Amino acid sequence: MGFGRNPHVAKAEAASAKAQEATDVASERMAYLEAAHFWDRAAAKEKDGKRRAEYEANAEAARERADAATQKPAPSPADLETQLKVLRGDADD
Repeated sequence: MGFGRNPHVAKAEAASAKAQEATDVASERMAYLEAAHFWDRAAAKEKDGKRRAEYEANAEAARERADAATQKPAPSPADLETQLKVLRGDADD
């Protein structure tokens, strides 16, 4: 990290990437909320108005994604059974 760089930007980007790779709804939601927190901190530290507005927009978008993650429908038992067959390698049965 160089001088003058906002360290919270990298943390927010890492949390967003973690959310995209999440395997379950709870961890995805928590990662997006963490990203929103870091975007808020980055915005608070930023002196440039254009960047501050961008970081605030990123925080709001991360919160919306966290809310959307909780509204995803749960997989049906049939879907889970199909996924289990694929993982076992007996999907042709």
